[in-house]
Amino acid sequence: MNKNTSEKPESEEIDFSQIGNRITDSFSAFKATAFRAILFVKRKIIILTVLLFSGFGLGLFLDKTLTSYRHEIIVTPNFGSNDYLYSKIEQFNSKIIQKDTLSLTKSGFKDLHQTGKLTIEPIIDIYKFIKDNEQNFELIKLMAEDGDLEKIVTDKITSKNYPYHVLTFETANKVSEEGFVKPLISYLNDSNYFNQLKEAYRNNLAIKMKANDSIIGQIDSFLNTFKNSTASNSKSSSLVYYNENTQLNEIIKTKELLFAEQGSLRIDFINSDQIIKEIVVSTNLKNIKSINGKLKLVLPVLFVFFYLFIYFFMVFYRNESSKLK
Repeated sequence: MNKNTSEKPESEEIDFSQIGNRITDSFSAFKATAFRAILFVKRKIIILTVLLFSGFGLGLFLDKTLTSYRHEIIVTPNFGSNDYLYSKIEQFNSKIIQKDTLSLTKSGFKDLHQTGKLTIEPIIDIYKFIKDNEQNFELIKLMAEDGDLEKIVTDKITSKNYPYHVLTFETANKVSEEGFVKPLISYLNDSNYFNQLKEAYRNNLAIKMKANDSIIGQIDSFLNTFKNSTASNSKSSSLVYYNENTQLNEIIKTKELLFAEQGSLRIDFINSDQIIKEIVVSTNLKNIKSINGKLKLVLPVLFVFFYLFIYFFMVFYRNESSKLK
C-alpha cells in the first residue's frame, strides 16, 4: 500500500512536467513564428508600403467617383388600397427591368438614369394595426391561437395591411423632388376607381363635420338659453333642479364627444387627400451599406492579402517541386 502511494505523486509529477514542456515548446514556436514574420515584413517593407498606399489612393478615388444614393419614402395607403400599392410597385419595377423609360417619362419622371428597382416593406406596428379596429384585433387573436404570433405579424399577407410602408430605391446620381418623388407619388395615385372612392369618402367626411358643427351650434344655443332662463327665473324645487342638472350634464357630454369626433374627422380629412399618402420623404442619402464609401480601407487590405497569398503559394510550390527532383 505504501508503494502505491509513493508511485502516485511521482506519476503526477511526470505529467505536470510534460505539460510544462509542451507549453514551453509552444511558446518558443510562437516566438520563432513572430520573429520570422517581423523579418519578412522588414524584407518586404517597401512592397507592403507601396501596396498599402496604392490601395488607399485607389480606394479614395473610387469612393469619390463610384458614389450611389439611397432614397426612402414612407407612405400610407388609404381606402383599402394596400394590395393596389404593392401591384403598382411591381408594375414600376417591371418597366425598369424592361427599360421602358418612355412610358415612365410620359408619367413625369425625369431622373430615371441608373435607377434601381423600388423595394417596399411594411413598417411592422402591431399596436397601430389593432388600434381602434376590433376586427383586426380579433383576427390577430384568432390566428395567434393556431400559430406563432411573431411569424403571423411578419407574414407577407398580414404585413401588407399595416398602415405604414417604406419605399426604398437607389440611384447612381442625386434625384430631385420634382424629377422623381412627385412623379412617383402621382404614378401611385393614378387610379380612377380609388380616386372615386376618395371623393366619396371626403364628401362623407365633409357632410359629417358640417352636421356636427350644426349640432354643436344648437347645443351652444340651448346652453345660452338655459343660462339666461336660470338667471332670470326663481329657483324650482330640488327635484326639478336635479332633473335639469342631469339633462344638462348629458348635453355637455354630448358636446364633448362631438368635439373629439370633429378633431378626428379633421385629421382624417387631411390624411385622405391622396390614395397613397406620403408621410416622410428622405432623398439623396449617401449609400454607405456594404463596402460603399469604405474602399479606401478595404482595398489596402485586399492588396496585401493577395500579395501574401501569391508569395506563400510560390514558396510552397518551390518547396514541393524541390522534393520531387
